[in-house]
Amino acid sequence: MKTRIHITYAVGALLATLAIAAAVAGAAAGTSGPSRAAAREATLQLALDRVVAGGVPGAALVVRDGDKTIRLTSGYGSLKPRTPMRANDRFRVGSVTKAFVATVVLQLVGERKLALDDTVAHWLPGVVPNGKRITVRQLIGHRSGLFDYGGDARFVEAAYRSPLRDWSPRKIVAIAVSHHPAFAPGTSWGYANTNYYVLGLIVEAATGQPLGAELRRRIFEPLHLRATSFDTGPRIAGHHAHGYFLSPLEDVSVGSPSVVWAAGALVSNGDDLARFFRALLGGHLLAPAELRAMETIAGSTSLFSYGLGLEKVPTACGAVWGHTGAMPGYSTSALGSKDGTRQVVVLVNGTHALGAASSNGFRGFGPPDRAGHAIDRLVETAYCR
Repeated sequence: MKTRIHITYAVGALLATLAIAAAVAGAAAGTSGPSRAAAREATLQLALDRVVAGGVPGAALVVRDGDKTIRLTSGYGSLKPRTPMRANDRFRVGSVTKAFVATVVLQLVGERKLALDDTVAHWLPGVVPNGKRITVRQLIGHRSGLFDYGGDARFVEAAYRSPLRDWSPRKIVAIAVSHHPAFAPGTSWGYANTNYYVLGLIVEAATGQPLGAELRRRIFEPLHLRATSFDTGPRIAGHHAHGYFLSPLEDVSVGSPSVVWAAGALVSNGDDLARFFRALLGGHLLAPAELRAMETIAGSTSLFSYGLGLEKVPTACGAVWGHTGAMPGYSTSALGSKDGTRQVVVLVNGTHALGAASSNGFRGFGPPDRAGHAIDRLVETAYCR
């Protein structure tokens, strides 16, 4: 039965792809503005359908270019009962949360309520060994060397065994610092969710408010992000896509966001993410000095470079900026132009189970390779053409 579901939505996407290919050919023959717009939408729909044909239940796309917005969907938001994906469906967006948290941190820097060179020990005495040598800047740019708690086998086993368990941020940090650091602070780069747990605790210490309240007051409410929340409960409220592990097929939509907290607990939709990155990169959330700091590269991989809570990803037509994220059953790419005038947001609701650990313990979730490559092509098609 699980295999049949998988084959059904893949075949459905293929049939839609063939139909849209014909529409692309017909629309491309026209030369008027409306015909060009129709051709572009058909091309994007074709590329989005290929994401679903790559092995995920459904996908949603938002493309913003100036004052024009395209919203497209493909496949299913839920497989039982089977319902189509909706453009306004909410998703767990995982590490995209880091860009929001980094924005709050840098706003506090601009307000002189904390400084990038403040140490962890200054704000959280006794919480992190060697905290006198780890700075806020190193945390936000993943240069602290802290071990990622996702590499702790006992934690992973407990989290899978009890997906509704509520983990306190300090407990998660304690698990992480029970391991030796991956490197001395500031000497290398290594992506670790632990960094953003510590940052979240620092925000709370500096403001005297819960992290969620600061996110709401500083970002969600001013930008009218009505579909965005920093969740603490296991169930997603409102219209949302169900997230699935793909092999074997399992609905993993319900789970405690405490296992990611400041590193990944955000729930949002395509329109809200596009609006956030437009405001951030357009200079409406941070002063110029703090935005420049955010865009200063702290480390790089073969796939992207990383600033202070911001990814820089190469494409065929130049770099795009934003953040990607993943949670069990969900994968998000929210990328766009450095000046904030253009955004591409792709959300899918199917991933593999937890991947292998990196050298510093970090483990993540991702869609099947075919779907992942199709997402990359979709981003380039939406941004470069």
